[in-house]
Amino acid sequence: MTLRDSSTRYPAGKLPAEDLARLLSRFASRDPRVIVPPGIGKDAAVIDWGDRYLIAKTDPITFATDEIGWYAVHINANDIAAMGGTPRWFLAALLLPEGKTGPTEVEDLFRQISETCEKIGISLCGGHTEITLGIDRPIVIGQMLGEVEKERLIRPERVRPGDAIILTKGIAIEGTSLIVREWRPLPSSLSKAQAARCRLLLKNPGISVLPEAKIALEAGEVHAMHDPTEGGLATGLHELATAASVGLWVDQEKIPILPETEGLCRALDLDPLGLIASGALLIVAAPRDSAAILGALKAAKIPAACIGEVWEREKGIKIKARGEILDLPVFRRDEIARLWEKRTHESNHKKVQE
Repeated sequence: MTLRDSSTRYPAGKLPAEDLARLLSRFASRDPRVIVPPGIGKDAAVIDWGDRYLIAKTDPITFATDEIGWYAVHINANDIAAMGGTPRWFLAALLLPEGKTGPTEVEDLFRQISETCEKIGISLCGGHTEITLGIDRPIVIGQMLGEVEKERLIRPERVRPGDAIILTKGIAIEGTSLIVREWRPLPSSLSKAQAARCRLLLKNPGISVLPEAKIALEAGEVHAMHDPTEGGLATGLHELATAASVGLWVDQEKIPILPETEGLCRALDLDPLGLIASGALLIVAAPRDSAAILGALKAAKIPAACIGEVWEREKGIKIKARGEILDLPVFRRDEIARLWEKRTHESNHKKVQE
């Protein structure tokens, strides 16, 4: 696939990493005040703001409709925290579907965003709202601004071979909850009690990683953090390795997967490694401090596990599975996008038959 191939059409999901990298290398700003420019695996841009750094992040919510405002704030705040910063100011562009939007829907969305911002100490300070032609569900595009003291900025260039890779909570919290909230019909093998537990994962253990990011930074020497989102843990690990110019390996048996996620993925034939994974935080730490970080997380009742290690770039990105060392899978699109495409295909097929 090349950008010059006019016959190429991308599937739903992230732009392929190799194409995005080429575009960024050609078109991204060269302003010397941009300390961390855009790049694969870099959670946010960092701008020199005098005595501190300004951290800027933009992320849309496109899969979810239920509690979309709550999602938008947390997803953007997570990426500020992954850079070692504190989220401060939020702006939101609300694109709302024609014929499905009235005063009640708009007020509910504003309330979700405002209450979520207030709960975590963020100011809602701007944005844009419109009724948009050509969409069938609301889309929220969030922009979060945060700040960090210069010496506390976390960036992947600090990663070194031998560093420990820690994962908090488990995978794929967001994907599991999102499917149960949005997908119909649910698998018959999923009981009402199981479905209810899946729904609750959105807030317990939740998709915010602000608490664990703060705890990790206070407990030991953190070299990088990354918030694995679309494309799941596997994509997050590939992005992290690319940003840090290193290789890495993880042990599949040590990757925490909630039982609700295992059951749902089995029923829908999805791979949890490639399912949208907000709620987990990847922490790359100096090996001597990994135990202290794990202990601090445990004391705060945040589950975490050391799932692997950084090694030299030429060794590649690997996963230990069933006693073998294999290449870590590359997911060209998130498993949830594949599921949504299946629904669209089945719906179109039904219309043809009718």
